[in-house]
Amino acid sequence: MKLIECVPNFSEGRDRSIIEAIAAEISRTEGAMLLDVDPGAATNRTVVTFVGPPEAVEEAAFRAIRKAAELIDMRAHKGEHPRIGATDVCPFVPVEGATMDDCVAIARRLGRRVGEELGIPVYLYEAAASRPERRSLAEIRKGEYEALAEKLRDPEWRPDFGPAEFNPRSGATVIGAREFLIAYNVNLDTRDRKLAQIVAEAIREAGGPARDEQGRIVRDETGNATKRPGRFRECRAVGWFIEEYGRAQVSINLTNYQVTPLHAVFDACCQEAAKLGLRVTGSEIVGLVPLDAILAAGDHYLAKQGKSTGVPESDRVRAAALSLGLSDVKPFDPMAKIVEYRYRGGAKGLLTLSLSEFADEVSRESAAPGGGSVSAATGALAAALASMVAALAFARSADLAAREEARRIGRCAQALKDRLLEAVEADARAFEAVLAARRLPKRTPEEAASRHRAVEEATARAARIPLAVLESAVEALGLALDCARIAPKGAVSDAGVAAAAALAAAEGASLNVRINLPSLADRRLAGELDARQRELLERARNFEAECRQLVERSLEGSSP
Repeated sequence: MKLIECVPNFSEGRDRSIIEAIAAEISRTEGAMLLDVDPGAATNRTVVTFVGPPEAVEEAAFRAIRKAAELIDMRAHKGEHPRIGATDVCPFVPVEGATMDDCVAIARRLGRRVGEELGIPVYLYEAAASRPERRSLAEIRKGEYEALAEKLRDPEWRPDFGPAEFNPRSGATVIGAREFLIAYNVNLDTRDRKLAQIVAEAIREAGGPARDEQGRIVRDETGNATKRPGRFRECRAVGWFIEEYGRAQVSINLTNYQVTPLHAVFDACCQEAAKLGLRVTGSEIVGLVPLDAILAAGDHYLAKQGKSTGVPESDRVRAAALSLGLSDVKPFDPMAKIVEYRYRGGAKGLLTLSLSEFADEVSRESAAPGGGSVSAATGALAAALASMVAALAFARSADLAAREEARRIGRCAQALKDRLLEAVEADARAFEAVLAARRLPKRTPEEAASRHRAVEEATARAARIPLAVLESAVEALGLALDCARIAPKGAVSDAGVAAAAALAAAEGASLNVRINLPSLADRRLAGELDARQRELLERARNFEAECRQLVERSLEGSSP
């Protein structure tokens, strides 16, 4: 299924009834999932984030724009943030299975509908732009709402859709398609907006006037200000004062965080602020942020502290939140602010149980969770133990190559652990799907054929999931073997336990593959799955034997 994100900005950040009414239009649209509503009183702007399949997202966006046009009167609007209309900007972002072309098509269809049905001038921007000079949102917004009437009289600024007439109540709307944009503010220990602007000019791609050590603009012999380039590409920034927080901020849009990451901009702001005698007190995410942007920041700061990045994902997120000071002006809740966490909705089912609750659940009469889930959980513990040994090796070694190897093992083990934990739930659900398929009616030939297909598909999945667990268990055994080679003397036994647990996971997963094979009508597929599980199981046993030999030699050498 294709998933697309939409992040419209509405020119209202103070009246909760208006904000809630707009958000309700999105929530009521079938298929659209409202992820975040982030109002700002000083900016008088609300950033809304929702996701869904293309049709649902397009319809939800139209309904929200229509409601904003009904409730927001731009003639009375004042706020710190640049704006051109009631719905200021409405971008579409490809998330999962979708392409930029999909988002461009939505933007153009929606733009036409808003222009024709609501009578609002619409400009297309970024990937959906009708001409190169309109790709930039800043260019379209230039002069803001106050200059819009004059702009619309200029043939060069005829809107892409809708009337070339000033709509005093709703202004204009900018609709487009782009990559994920991170809206990010860095907080300063000053109320002086001009100082924040100097920092913004230093980091943004557009740069600004060159300044001397006292912050004064440097001019050439003709009296014109000299220009200096900014430090980062794909970075836009301005300085402003936020009364709500009682401090100035550097307000930043990162239009491609792969090119310019959060942590690089934050560190640069710290450096530029120090030149002006200022301190950065922290920062804030406006709207949502991609998980990999936060993890990259966490890894950056852990590495600067001389710590291994082969730690649980939650620790990497926490390192980023602390180092960036993301709770400086309001609490940072990863489950609320990270887009993947909001979409997934957090852990569910078996993964929410304590160890004792999981053991109780396994012990009950129901057949799921059973051996497949237990095998996956055992493999996850093996990977976790390998990560622990790697972390100890990292901390106790002064050799750079050895530390890098330990870091690699830890990162691989953490990813493997998370994958195996997901399989704990997946295996139980797969078995339940087989039972559900077998309960389907078979009174007519059509029903019987449909039931046969459902049973075959569910059974194949029930075999493939433990096969994937077996593959992961072999990877865990390889990591345990690597750990046995680098483990500190007191942790070599833990490498041996990791190997033993991973072998148990492999043996159990193999049994769970095999028990499903006789039920498969597709004998060719059954043969392929059987051959693969035999090959993997042999590799697992060989890895464990090699690891055991290393561990035994180490233990014998340390015996009194």
